[in-house]
Amino acid sequence: MDLEAKVKEALEVIRPSLQNDGGDIVFNKIDGKTVYVTLTGSCAGCAYAAMTLKGGVERMLRVRVDPEIEVINLAQFDN
Repeated sequence: MDLEAKVKEALEVIRPSLQNDGGDIVFNKIDGKTVYVTLTGSCAGCAYAAMTLKGGVERMLRVRVDPEIEVINLAQFDN
């Protein structure tokens, strides 16, 4: 299984937790070991979105997929 497939599989494990809080996560692309996602719904405007991204999503991807993965939320650049 390639890196992108592993990332997408791990995101499916994370997704229900985000959806329980009214949010979601969308995979956009992967460039090397940088994963670009968009937090949507309640997660998009949440004050804790950065903590969710780094402490939750990125941490899980580092454990399940690769310890060097970085996750970037593209929604933060939509201003």
